[in-house]
Amino acid sequence: MSLIVGTLGCGSGDAAAGGDTDFASSAATGGTDPETDGSAATGAAATGTSGSAGSTTGASSGPTTEAAATGSGGGSDTGDGGDGAWEWTLPDGVAPPPVPADNPMSAAKVELGRRLFYDVRLAQNSSQSCGSCHVQALAFADGRERPTGSTGELHPRNSQGLVNTAYAARLTWANPVLATIERQIPVPMFGESPVELGITDIDAMLARLAADPAYAPLVAAAFPEAPELTLAHVIDSLACFVRALVSFDSPYDRWLAGDAAALSDAAIRGEALFFSERLRCGECHSGRLLQAGTVDSATTDPPEPRFENTGQYSLDPNGRYPYPNFGLFEFTAEPADMGRFRPPSLRNVALTGPYMHDGSVATLEAVIRNYAAGGRQTAAGPNAGDGRLNPHKSPLVAGFAITAAEVADVVAFLEALTDPTITTDPRFSDPFASGDRPGGEGSLR
Repeated sequence: MSLIVGTLGCGSGDAAAGGDTDFASSAATGGTDPETDGSAATGAAATGTSGSAGSTTGASSGPTTEAAATGSGGGSDTGDGGDGAWEWTLPDGVAPPPVPADNPMSAAKVELGRRLFYDVRLAQNSSQSCGSCHVQALAFADGRERPTGSTGELHPRNSQGLVNTAYAARLTWANPVLATIERQIPVPMFGESPVELGITDIDAMLARLAADPAYAPLVAAAFPEAPELTLAHVIDSLACFVRALVSFDSPYDRWLAGDAAALSDAAIRGEALFFSERLRCGECHSGRLLQAGTVDSATTDPPEPRFENTGQYSLDPNGRYPYPNFGLFEFTAEPADMGRFRPPSLRNVALTGPYMHDGSVATLEAVIRNYAAGGRQTAAGPNAGDGRLNPHKSPLVAGFAITAAEVADVVAFLEALTDPTITTDPRFSDPFASGDRPGGEGSLR
């Protein structure tokens, strides 16, 4: 069983087919449409002033290295990039996530990124922030089937939760080339299909932010060598904030650490079922992160990106999925890649519903029954078809027998993956008081 569920954006969307080209150079040359280019660059820079493109230079895109502290839990970052090292709070045996050499972590960058993450002035029309689609109480998902961008455009895919994103070998639902948060962040900023933050004038965005006197000391602390806010600073600090969202304090973590009372009997039975040969959930959701494709600061041989068709749709004999959610096929144009999406981490999954790439399954119980049936049959409507018969469906989604009591046990296990500390940690909370939000947004949508 592969639990493809909603767990980066505002970038929950994928930049579609193409190579992973350099963001700074793309912006300088007028950019490209994120739906046809695998980089995070877009055409937004072309509509800004001549200074806009220049402000992209230096945005982190370098190779991932062990710039973060290595070793087991409790390590701290050794990069400079601002006052105060970032302290990773991790259990024994868990290494920090990988950090790009050209964007080392610091407490000052995370704090600047936190303010930017919740600032609606980042959007071209100052109507929403990254936090509008990534709510802390929901493990930085949004609780809706699909989010709405700053211009009112409905996104085709479910907003993924951002917790532990830094440990994912690939980002978003179906992009095989987006491997770093620094490359992902410009997608929701500048993407045109769909429009999320909708930035078309970089200089105007920077001016809106710089007009707030709160930013000057934050930028100076985070980037003392270049204390004037630039697009590179925005991207790098947002990336540090997202990278800092790590979560390893669930009942399951305490149980793994030896606290026999941390899990209920139902959750223990559910854990055994989850990893059993009958259900085979662990085939796609493996390791401490319960995901396909995990990297950390000790990784020397990154895993190959993994995408699976779980039999959710089959609109014709060729196994077509509803437009525009064709999955990996959007990049490769290979028929076998139709409907293949990345199995994300299941940590905090009880908070990140509704589920699947399009938010079309409402509950965890429904997800389990979906996989028990070997996929989903849609009897009527525009998506009518029998996904169970999709010719490209993963052989892992073969169906299985399961009782109602066993379903409840698996749900109990999945609920035990919830870390309540990440949903209330003040280091990641909204710094703007309700009713006092820039642009007039009194509360997150």
